[in-house]
Amino acid sequence: MNKFITLLLIIVFNFFSFANAESLVNARTSILVDYHSNKVLYEYDADAQIYPASMTKIMTTIIAFDLIKKNRLSLDDKFVVSENAWRLSESGYSSMFIMVNDEVSVENLLHGIITASGNDACVALAEGIAGSEETFAEMMNEKAAEIGMSSTNFSNSSGINDPENYSTVRDIALMSKYLISNYPKFYEWYKEKSFTWDRTGGDPITQGNRNPLLYKKVGVDGIKTGYLAVEKYSLASTMKKDQRRVIAVGSGFPTKSLRSSESLKLLNWAFRNTSTYQISKAGETYFELNTWLGNNNKVKAITKDDYYLTLDKKDARHLKVFLEYDGPIEAPIKKDQKIANLIIFNKDEVIKTLPLYASERIAKVNFFKSLFTSLNYLIWGDV
Repeated sequence: MNKFITLLLIIVFNFFSFANAESLVNARTSILVDYHSNKVLYEYDADAQIYPASMTKIMTTIIAFDLIKKNRLSLDDKFVVSENAWRLSESGYSSMFIMVNDEVSVENLLHGIITASGNDACVALAEGIAGSEETFAEMMNEKAAEIGMSSTNFSNSSGINDPENYSTVRDIALMSKYLISNYPKFYEWYKEKSFTWDRTGGDPITQGNRNPLLYKKVGVDGIKTGYLAVEKYSLASTMKKDQRRVIAVGSGFPTKSLRSSESLKLLNWAFRNTSTYQISKAGETYFELNTWLGNNNKVKAITKDDYYLTLDKKDARHLKVFLEYDGPIEAPIKKDQKIANLIIFNKDEVIKTLPLYASERIAKVNFFKSLFTSLNYLIWGDV
C-alpha cells in the first residue's frame, strides 16, 4: 500500500494580534476567553487574587443546578427563611426581600439570586440545601476543585466581605464556562432582565437584572456583576454571535460605568479581531477513506472529541489542514479502530494532530471475491 497525504482543505482563518495588555481595558485584572476553543485571547494579571463579590453567586447556583440535575433537589422544594438569611435583606445589601419564616421555593430563590442578586436568597438556599452556610461553602469548594479552579476559596454563598472568599478572573472564567456548558436550560435564566417576588406581607417587588450589558441588545446573555469597596467593580460577561461565544471577566474597574463599557470593549474586540472555526465535531464530522477487500469500499472516519480553532484574522493564508493515512485501508476494520490523522498546520508548524477512528465495522469479503478483486487489480490496476 502506498502512503499518501491528501490535501483536505485550506481554510482562510484569522488570528489575533495581541495588543499591549496594559492599554486594553481599565481594570486591575482581566481575561478574555473563547468558549469553544478555550483560547485565551487576552489577559492582564489574570492570576492576581481578587475578592469575587457577587460573582461568587455563580457557584451558588451551580451547586443547586447540579443537585437538580441529579434529582436530589427540586425547583418546587421549599425552604424556611431563617433570621440569619433575613438579616441580609437589611439596607445596604442586594436583596430579594424575603421575610423570617417565609417558605420560599428553590425556583424563586434561584431567580432572586440570579436576577436580583439577593444575598438573603443565597443564605436561605445554602441553609436549605446543606443545613448551614459553612457546610454549603464546603460543597462550593469541592465543586471548584472538580472544575479546576486552583486559586479559589469560597467561605460564603453570597460573596459579601470576607478575606477568605477569594478567586482569580481566570478561575471565574472557567466557572462561567462550566455553568453555560453543563446547565444550558438553567443558564437561560441569566439573561432575564427582571424578577418579581410576590413577597409576604406587602406588595410584590420587581427588580431589574444588575447586569447592564443585557439591555444593550448586542448578544450579551450573562453573567454576573460584583461590587465590594475593597475590590471596586467586577463583571463576568459573555457574548454570543451566531454559534460563537466569548467570555470576559474583569475586576477592579474604577467605576460602575467603566465596568460596563470596558467589558463590552473586551467582548467586541474578540469578534472584531479573531475568528473561531469548528474543525471537527465528535461523532458528527465524517471523513471518507478508501478500503481494500472490504464489504464496503469506503469507511467513515471520525474524531472522538470536538475541536475548535481560534485564530487571528491576519493569519488567514497560513492555515492548512491535511488528512493523512496509509490507504486504501485493508479490511477487516474494527469499529473505533484508529485509521488516520487530521493534521493542522499554521505557518508550516504542526499545531494539532487529531486521531481519526472508524465509525463502523468493515468486514472482509469472502475468499472468492477477495481473489477476484486481487486479480482485477493485478490486471487493470483498479482497486
